[in-house]
Amino acid sequence: MDIERQNKHKKSPRKPNENKSKTTTEEIRPNVKTKKPPLPIVVMQQQKPSLSRKNAGTNWSSVLAAINAAEGPITLPEAIEATRKTVSTSGLPSTQNQPKNNRKKQRYEIVAMDCEMVGVGPSGNDDMLARVSIVKKSGEVLMDKFVKPREPVTDYRTSVSGIRPRDIEHGEEFDKVQAEVIVLLQGKILVGHGIYNDLAVLHIKHPASNIRDTARYKPLARLVSNGRTPSLKRLSEAILGKEIQTGEHNSVEDARAAMSIYNRLSIDWEKYIEKKKRSHK
Repeated sequence: MDIERQNKHKKSPRKPNENKSKTTTEEIRPNVKTKKPPLPIVVMQQQKPSLSRKNAGTNWSSVLAAINAAEGPITLPEAIEATRKTVSTSGLPSTQNQPKNNRKKQRYEIVAMDCEMVGVGPSGNDDMLARVSIVKKSGEVLMDKFVKPREPVTDYRTSVSGIRPRDIEHGEEFDKVQAEVIVLLQGKILVGHGIYNDLAVLHIKHPASNIRDTARYKPLARLVSNGRTPSLKRLSEAILGKEIQTGEHNSVEDARAAMSIYNRLSIDWEKYIEKKKRSHK
């Protein structure tokens, strides 16, 4: 009995690392990184704003608002397009959605002008404006107006000018026509034949560097009339192969003829002007 009691009270030998091996799984779990469940797939993924020319100037805060306001999934291009439609229908002008005819008029860099005049004064030798025509580079008419006389006409010069009393009797006031011409010519290259006479009868000036006068272009005069000032009629026949001024003159026809001559010679003409500029430096 004593021996059994002694054996009972004896401590069993402790195994090495016994305490460490008895660590429970509950004590380990807090240190183990568990995988999180995958996030749900989002239909509208975030995209970086496009820097392309198409999307340049896009109001991205408006695009974000369009995305948030959408009832269902929406792509970024769809949101941009929805924003543009909103802007164009909010009362602000937009050329993008307007017909071509309603767009703001373009500013043409080159125009041609011709005027018809009547005679005033005792002998009818003084010039007074009766009609002014301005055309685009393509020949399309920008302006063609008869002008009310400011003093009695002593010679209508109908055989040349084509002007009759009924044409100018109810014409527009000179001041109004002059103002419109100034606006149309501003910043433009002005083509014409004897154009300084037209400017004089309009009582306006135009920068000499922006004038292309078919009557004063020396290479053209040497080619057509041995250096003398050629008529527009002769120039049209020689350069364009077209006969004009067979009867009464027409300022639209003459402006178109001058423009067509310039268009035919413009490359050499501009080179000639640049060469003259360099020689004067």
